[in-house]
Amino acid sequence: MLAFDMRQAERVAAVLETLAADGTVDVTALVERLGVSAATVRRDLQLLEQQRMLSRTHGGAVAHDVLYELPLRYKAARHQSEKKRIAAEAATRVADGAVVGLTGGTTTTEVARAILDRHGSTVVTKALNVAGELAIRADLKLVVTGGTARPESYELVGPVAEQALERLNLDLAFVGVDGISLEAGLTTHHEIEAHTNRTGVERARHVVVVTDSSKLGRVAFSEICRLDAVDELITDEGASAEAIRDLTEAGVTVTVA
Repeated sequence: MLAFDMRQAERVAAVLETLAADGTVDVTALVERLGVSAATVRRDLQLLEQQRMLSRTHGGAVAHDVLYELPLRYKAARHQSEKKRIAAEAATRVADGAVVGLTGGTTTTEVARAILDRHGSTVVTKALNVAGELAIRADLKLVVTGGTARPESYELVGPVAEQALERLNLDLAFVGVDGISLEAGLTTHHEIEAHTNRTGVERARHVVVVTDSSKLGRVAFSEICRLDAVDELITDEGASAEAIRDLTEAGVTVTVA
């Protein structure tokens, strides 16, 4: 597997986000946006082409047809400090002995790290990377749902995961999203992943969305649930006053970390 330093991870995340939005990227525009040389941009594009995430063209690159979601390994480099603050705030919601559900995602992964000191708690997850963070903790009980693995998000989805969740009762569920809006509720890019996450939400007594402010007002492809299923949103200081007001009026408690 090819390794990225943090600066390169941030650059390729920017490239992939532009591709997801526009379908193409231009070397000259990337040089100006990223503040690096054209040679550096071309090396990044070559690396992404080797991973079959784009096709290079004269002066830039175009997206592959399959590229509609920014892979988790690139998302991890973005908004890191905000995600850590959100996770620290989320961890205060978890009492010793609680049964906690965690979806996949970079912010929920930070939540998993933040609750490592909780004693006697049970964590239910369908995310392989979250399970990896928690598996070595003898004082936490870890339940992994099973299911079909998605390489983009490291999440286990589908009927096997849903059948496991349907038999469990969660005190609290932390949900990561690709979008949250008044019109569409909680959304994510993949329809099967959305359906599996919906099952977890339905099994929780208290539902907390954890996401950085860049997701507020966004709508992704598939609905997880409407806002009336959400008790609280924990986000960062980048959230606009308007977004906070709208969500609060919709019945969601908004906490800024």
